[in-house]
Amino acid sequence: MNAVPAPAVYTIPPHRGFADALAAGLIARFGGDPLGLARGIVLLPNNRAVRAVTDAFVRRAEAGLLLPRLIAIGDTELGETLGGLLDPADGDPVPPAIDPMTRLMILARLVSEARTAAGDPAPAAEAVRLAAELARTLDQLLVEEVDPTRLTRLIDPAVEPNLAAHWQTSLATLELVLARWPGELAARGRLDAVDRRNRLLDAAADRWRATLPQAGFVVAAGITTSAPAVARLLRVIATAPGGMVVFPGLDLGMAQAAWDALGPHEPDPDTGRRQRAIETHPQFHLKLLLDRMHIGRGEVRLWRRGGAHDAPATRTRAIGHAMTPAIFTGAWATLRPAERRLTGVRALELDGPAEEAQAIAIALREAIEIPGRTAALITPDRVLARRVAAHLNRWGISADDSAGRPLSATPAGALLLALAEAAAEGFAPVALLALLKHPLVQGGDKRLDWLDGARRLDRALRGPRPAAGLAGVTRHLGEGDARERKVRAPAAEWWGKAVALLEPLEAAFADAAAPATLIAALRDAASALGGDAAWSGPDGRAAADMIAALETAFGDGPARATADDIHRILRQLMETEAVRPPQGGHPRISIWGLLEARLQQADLVILGGLNEGTWPAAPSPDPWLAPAARAALGLPGLERRIGLASHDFASALGARQVLVTRARRDARAPAIASRLWLRLEAMTGGLTRAPRLKGWARALDRPLGQPTPADRPAPCPPTADRPKKIAVTRLDRLKADPFAFYADAMLGLSRLDAVDADPGPAWRGSAVHRVFDAWLKEDGCDPATLLPRARAMLDATAAHPVLRALWTPRLIEAVEWVGRQVAENRDAGRAPIAAEIYGEAEVSGIRLYGTADRIDRLADGGLAIVDYKTGKAPGGAQVAAGFAMQLGLLGLIAEKGGFKDVDGTPAAFEYWSLAAKAGELGHVASPTAGRTAKIAPEDFTGVAASVFEKAATLWLTGTEPFVAKLHPEHAPYADYDQLMRLDEWQGRDGGGDAAGEG
Repeated sequence: MNAVPAPAVYTIPPHRGFADALAAGLIARFGGDPLGLARGIVLLPNNRAVRAVTDAFVRRAEAGLLLPRLIAIGDTELGETLGGLLDPADGDPVPPAIDPMTRLMILARLVSEARTAAGDPAPAAEAVRLAAELARTLDQLLVEEVDPTRLTRLIDPAVEPNLAAHWQTSLATLELVLARWPGELAARGRLDAVDRRNRLLDAAADRWRATLPQAGFVVAAGITTSAPAVARLLRVIATAPGGMVVFPGLDLGMAQAAWDALGPHEPDPDTGRRQRAIETHPQFHLKLLLDRMHIGRGEVRLWRRGGAHDAPATRTRAIGHAMTPAIFTGAWATLRPAERRLTGVRALELDGPAEEAQAIAIALREAIEIPGRTAALITPDRVLARRVAAHLNRWGISADDSAGRPLSATPAGALLLALAEAAAEGFAPVALLALLKHPLVQGGDKRLDWLDGARRLDRALRGPRPAAGLAGVTRHLGEGDARERKVRAPAAEWWGKAVALLEPLEAAFADAAAPATLIAALRDAASALGGDAAWSGPDGRAAADMIAALETAFGDGPARATADDIHRILRQLMETEAVRPPQGGHPRISIWGLLEARLQQADLVILGGLNEGTWPAAPSPDPWLAPAARAALGLPGLERRIGLASHDFASALGARQVLVTRARRDARAPAIASRLWLRLEAMTGGLTRAPRLKGWARALDRPLGQPTPADRPAPCPPTADRPKKIAVTRLDRLKADPFAFYADAMLGLSRLDAVDADPGPAWRGSAVHRVFDAWLKEDGCDPATLLPRARAMLDATAAHPVLRALWTPRLIEAVEWVGRQVAENRDAGRAPIAAEIYGEAEVSGIRLYGTADRIDRLADGGLAIVDYKTGKAPGGAQVAAGFAMQLGLLGLIAEKGGFKDVDGTPAAFEYWSLAAKAGELGHVASPTAGRTAKIAPEDFTGVAASVFEKAATLWLTGTEPFVAKLHPEHAPYADYDQLMRLDEWQGRDGGGDAAGEG
C-alpha cells in the first residue's frame, strides 16, 4: 500500500509581508529553471491579491522573469483564466449563474407575494431590502451546503420551542420563498452563483485528484474562506504532487489548549449540546478551514522565505499573545518582557475624528520624506479615509481610497437619487433645489446662467412650502404681496426652462406607471439635465450599468412601486455598490479598506479608527434567521465577521512600523476603545505613544500668535450717507441695537427664511393679517365670511400635519373672538374704516412710514389705531422705557394726515392679541390703558414723536455711532449676532449702555 503523502501546507507569519515572502519562496524553489515559474499556477483570493503578488514578483525581477499564472478564485464572474481552469471546454457543462439584479428582483417579488398571502403586505422598497438580506442568507446556506428543507423542522414550535413568534413568522415566510426559488431558477436555466461555484470547485477537485492541471506546480495562497467546497479543493491541492497551500498568519505558537478551545466542538454525549465556538477569535476561521481539510495544525509548516522589509520575529509571538482567547489571558502575567513587547508599534489617541485624520495625514506625509519608503492607512472607516485623503490634498498628494465610495456618494449616483427624491416629494423646494444645483446639471457654457436662475429660484422658495408639483411652484412664483412678487419675478422668468426638462419625469410618476417605466423616466431625465456628463467616468458608467440592469430586471420584480419606493430602492442598491478610483494616485501612499489590505504590506502601516463598532464593526442583524436557528442549521454566527476583522488587524500589525490610532469621541458622543486596542494595551502594559503627531496636528491649523478678539462694532458713517427714512417698526431696532439697524438699512443685509420652512410666528402673523384685510375690504366685516376665509388660508398652508393640528383650533377660536369683538364695537358705534393701509409723514427731517393693520372710527369721531398680534402684546414697561412706540408713531402719521382718506385725531391705541389670557384666546391690550399704563391716550403721539426725534437726531441726522446691542434687553433677535461677532466681545466690555441713551 502506498503511503498517503504529507500535505504541503504552510503559513507565512504576520511579521513577514505575505506577497513578498510568497514571491521570494516560489522564486527560490522554482526560479532556477527559466520556465519553472511559468509552468505554475498560483490561486489567490481576489484580484487585489493578484496585483499585490504581481508587484512582489516584479520587485524581484531584476534580470527578467516569466511569472506563473496568477488566478483569483473569489471573483463573481469567471474570466478567461479562471474559466479555463475551473470550467474547461471538455468538462461537463454547468448552467450559467443568474444575473444578480434579476435574482434580487425575483426574490423581492416572492417576498412581496408571501407577505401579502400572510396578510402583511410590504411596500416594494421594503420587499427589495428584505430580498437583499434573503439573498445573503441564501448564499450562506449554499456556501455551508445546508439543505434549505431543514427550515421545515425549525418552524415547528414543538421542535424549536425557544424561537419567538416573530422568528417563527420569518421562518415561515422564508420557507415559502425558498420552496418557490428552485422553480424560478429552473424556468430560466440558471443557477445561484454560489451554487455554480461550488459545483465548479468540486469538479476541479475531482479532476485534480488524478493530476494537477499543469506539469509544474499549483499553489493556493492567501485563501482563508472556510467554505466546504473550498476546503475540499485545498485538500486536493495540498496532497497532490507539486501542490501547496499557503495560509496568511496561522498561529503555530498558540497553546494547544487555547487552540482546541476555539471550536467548533463536538456535541456533548449526554446532553447533545455543543459548546459555543469562539467565532470572534482571529484564528477561528483558519482552524475551521483546517478541520474541513482534515489537516492538523501540527502538519502546517513555516514558510521559510521572507521579504526585504520584514519586522522582527518577536512581533509574531507578541501578536499571538495579544490575541489569545479571553479565558487564557491570565497567562499574560507570566510572560517575559520580550514576549509581550511590541517594538515598532506606536499608539495615538486623539480628541476627535477630525484631529485623528489630521494626525494620520501628517504621519503619511512624514513617511514619504524618506526616498523609497511606502506608507498605508488601513481602516474600515470610510469617512476617516476620505478626511485623510482631503488633508493630503493640501500638500498636493493624491491618495484615493482604494475601497472606493458608495455609488450614492458620487456625482452620478447623487444625480439619480436627487431626481428620484424630487419626484417622490412632488418637487418640494429642498429636493427640487438640490436637484437643480447638482454639479452635473447643465454643465459647460450653460452652467453659470443655469446656476444664476437656480439661485433666484432659491430666493423665491424661501419660507413655507408651496403646493405640490411643478404647477404648484409655478403658481407660487406668481403670487404674493408686492415685496414677494418683486423677489419671485426674476425666478419666474427662468423657471420655464427647468419645467420643460422636468415635466416628462413628473408625468411618468403621476401616471403610476410600471416600475421599469419609472426607471426609464429617471434615465431620460438624467440625460436631459446632465447630458453625457451624467454617464461619464467610473461613477457614471457604474450608474448606467445599474440603471440598465434595474430597468431590465424590474419586470421580474414587484408589480407595483410608488415614487418613494423607487427612491428608496435606488438608494439601497447604490449604498452597496462601491465605485473605486482609477489607478494614478501617489505611488508610495495607499489608503486601504480591510479587504484591500489583505496580503499587502508597507513600510509604515497606520491602523485607524480603532473604536468599538468601527473596528471591529458591530454585527449586522439577520432579519430572517434567529441566532438559535442559525446555530441549529450550522450557519456561521453573526459574530464571525468580528473574527475576520480581528485577523485583518493582527496581520496588519506585522508591518515593520505600525501606528494605531483612535478618537476619544465620534461625531455624536464619546467612543469606546476597540477590544483590539484594549488587548494591546493590557498585554503590553501600555503601548508606546506618538505625542509629536498630536502636537503637530493641533499646531497645523493653530493661528500664529495670540488671537485678538474683535471689539464691539460701532460703525459711524457720515451723516449724509445715513438713511433719511425709517419704518415705524424699525425704531426699536435703531434704539436697542443700532448696529442691527445699520446692517439692515445701510448694508442691505436681511435674514433669509429657510427653504421649505414650517410656518413660523412671522408667517402666521402675515397670513392672519391678509385674512383680516380681505375680510374688511371685500366682505365689509361680514361675520359669516370670516371663518371660511380663515379655514381657506389654513387649507392652503403646506404645514406639517402636527403643526396644523396644533395651530388650527387655536387660530379658529381666536378668529371667532375677533369677529365677535368687531360686531360688539359696531353695536357701540365704532366701525373699521381702513385695513392694511400705508401712510407716511415728515418728522424731524426724516420720512416716517408704516402700515396700519386697521383703523376704526370711534363713536365720537376719533380714530382707533389697531395692531393685530398673534403673540403677546408689548407691555407698559417697554413703552415707559421708550420702546414699543409703533402704535404712537402710526397715530402721529394719522395726525399729520399721512393715511389717504383718513382724517381725525387718534384717541385709542390697541393691540388685538390672539394669544391666551385668563384661559381664553384673544384679548385687547393698550399701552395707554390698564394698570401698567403710564401714558395717557391723548399724550401718546406726543411722547412717540419726542422719542422718535431724539433717536433720529442721534443716529439719522447726527453722528452717533451704530453701537451693537446698545440695549440688549430690548434686542432679543439674533439675526446679526454673527456679523457683529457677539461672542468675542460680549461680557468683555460690560455689555449694554455703552453710548447714546441710557
